[in-house]
Amino acid sequence: MVSLLVCVIVAAIIFDYINGFHDAANAIATVVSTGVLPVRTAVLIAGVLNFFGAITGTAVAKTIATGFADTSVVTQTVVLAALIGACLWNLITWWYGIPSSSSHALIGGLAGAVVAKAGVSAFKWGALYQKVLVPLVASPLIGFTAAFLLMIALLWIVRRFSPMFVHRASRRLQLLSACTMAFAHGSNDAQKSMGIITLALLAFVKAGHAGMPSWMLPHGDKVPLWVVISCAAAIATGTMAGGKRIIKTMGSKIIRITPIQGFAAETAGALTILGASHFGVPVSTTHVINASIMGVGASKRISAVRWGVAGNILTAWVLTLPLTAAIAFLTMKLLGLFVDG
Repeated sequence: MVSLLVCVIVAAIIFDYINGFHDAANAIATVVSTGVLPVRTAVLIAGVLNFFGAITGTAVAKTIATGFADTSVVTQTVVLAALIGACLWNLITWWYGIPSSSSHALIGGLAGAVVAKAGVSAFKWGALYQKVLVPLVASPLIGFTAAFLLMIALLWIVRRFSPMFVHRASRRLQLLSACTMAFAHGSNDAQKSMGIITLALLAFVKAGHAGMPSWMLPHGDKVPLWVVISCAAAIATGTMAGGKRIIKTMGSKIIRITPIQGFAAETAGALTILGASHFGVPVSTTHVINASIMGVGASKRISAVRWGVAGNILTAWVLTLPLTAAIAFLTMKLLGLFVDG
């Protein structure tokens, strides 16, 4: 049983690493596309700030660990199947340069695996509605609206300044906003892997298995410190590996972004994500920053946003939950033939 738990923990760390390079664009796409920082410098800074953001709290991790499925029906195999489904979807969307949600991939994978193991009633669908589907709609709308209004306010504020002064000031401000966005990303996304590892550990304890020191196991719903540090390091390392395919999509294919637009988008996105992290809501950082970029584009004119690209991204948003659930469901059925969970 311990060996299976170790496999689950390794898979969760791998997922967190993939999440890092898949979502690196969330923090740095605009700052790279506007030429404020080169890619290598940007990903290094983002990785460091992802780490510090990840260790600031565990509210989202607790939601993942206890909010969607009762630990009495969760086994190591269930968690492993959920992680495999999420990892596969992340790799597919990364390959095609589509900025999909790692958060929804993980939750969709968990839903599919739990249903495959214990039936439809075993998953907490009410929690899915309240903590995933409502934020799925609300958080991008908040990001879009905040970015739209902030961009209009900024244009009004700088209307009397010379274009050269605005450009230079915006580049400096964009560096600050990109750092804040990287910190916010770590504060929400890294906690999802913390939550899934904690869920596996809770299932291990529930099954009455021994073989691990007490400091490695959760007490109540408290996330062990080693889990926090490991996941923070994994997402930071993954971010430092970069994600150039998605950076290109977010930084130039949605709209051609300027430094002042980048500052507005990143500021609006970061504030939305930090608010969600504070309340333990596992939002999609990808959805939020994409919507924020669209918001600053729409503030100029509706046609400034390349809605065809935006439509492809929206399709990926809609498909992530059901497709990762389906992949995890099939994976769970296959694992069930060989592993007794």
